[in-house]
Amino acid sequence: MIRRARYRVAVIGHTGRGNYGHDVDTVWLELPECEIVGVADADEGGLSQAVGRLRAPRGFRDYREMLDKLRPDIAAIGPRWLDQHRDMIVAAAEHGCHVFMEKPFCRTLDEADQIVAACERNRVKLAIAHQTRYSPKLKAVRDMIGEGAIGDVLELRARGKEDARGGGEDLWVLGSHLFNLIHVIGGEPKWCFADVRVDGRTAGPGDVREGNEGIGPLVGDSVQAMYGLARGAVAYFGSRKNANGGRFGLQVYGSKGVIEILTGHLPAAHFLADPAWSPGRTGANWIPISSMGPGREEPLADGGLRAGNVIACRDLLAAIEGDRLPECNVYEARATIEMILAVFASHRARAPVPIPLAPRGNPLADWR
Repeated sequence: MIRRARYRVAVIGHTGRGNYGHDVDTVWLELPECEIVGVADADEGGLSQAVGRLRAPRGFRDYREMLDKLRPDIAAIGPRWLDQHRDMIVAAAEHGCHVFMEKPFCRTLDEADQIVAACERNRVKLAIAHQTRYSPKLKAVRDMIGEGAIGDVLELRARGKEDARGGGEDLWVLGSHLFNLIHVIGGEPKWCFADVRVDGRTAGPGDVREGNEGIGPLVGDSVQAMYGLARGAVAYFGSRKNANGGRFGLQVYGSKGVIEILTGHLPAAHFLADPAWSPGRTGANWIPISSMGPGREEPLADGGLRAGNVIACRDLLAAIEGDRLPECNVYEARATIEMILAVFASHRARAPVPIPLAPRGNPLADWR
């Protein structure tokens, strides 16, 4: 068991190119067992602000120099932009730093494989900020499913946020939360069959463009995907641009009922004890689920993003000390990217594709 009197944390951000994510930098101020020893930001103005905001004793324009000079225990990788993640994570791992990072994970499965190898080689832990994965409500939901509250799990249905990013960008940026939940509840994905559209027509090579926030090649304002899962259920994901409707979340359908869970620290969650899945017809009612279970009062206050990050970081510290994987670890992060890229691989093939994917690049990169 590894214990530190105090963990030394170095924060990596990049103002204008993903910044510091959703409180991935400031969460460490909430943890008395941790101290921020430095911050790196290639943008001079952003660095100056971060030094003040984080009360950091040292600031660096180059995160590699910071890792070399400070040798921290943990690197907090904040930028949302994917194009920097592989290099930042591998550099941290090669310095023996454990990692807490913003999602999405990285751009390709080749990058994901390199990150996994670096973490394994250097015996470091990586935790990714899929907040719902750490939620006490998710534990209650998983306990209910394990105890048979909805019977045999038959299918899982997820939809993205479906705002102006709907389709391919939603798949990456917000769908990543839902794919992580699908993986945790339904097991490893085994295959994917997907369709991607632009303005109602089948997307083709000429529709591929460079995605926002360093995503890489991207296509589609509408996505429909189906996955076969290891535990026998089938999962569905859909997203259409500007179809906002408050549907961002996951529904789990079983032979005896339905569970719905949204996203966040203490997300809305409900249980329907109805094998017909039709409360209007059967008269069944949706019952709220708290962290204590269905129909019980919630004893916890929703602390938002900050509280969710505190739980995630404390789990990372426990994983370091107990030499175990964090709850949302490097392997789960890679599985999420696999599910995202499988959509484009299947659409390009116009057929189901097996998972794991081969080759390991972005399926859109050489689509002609």
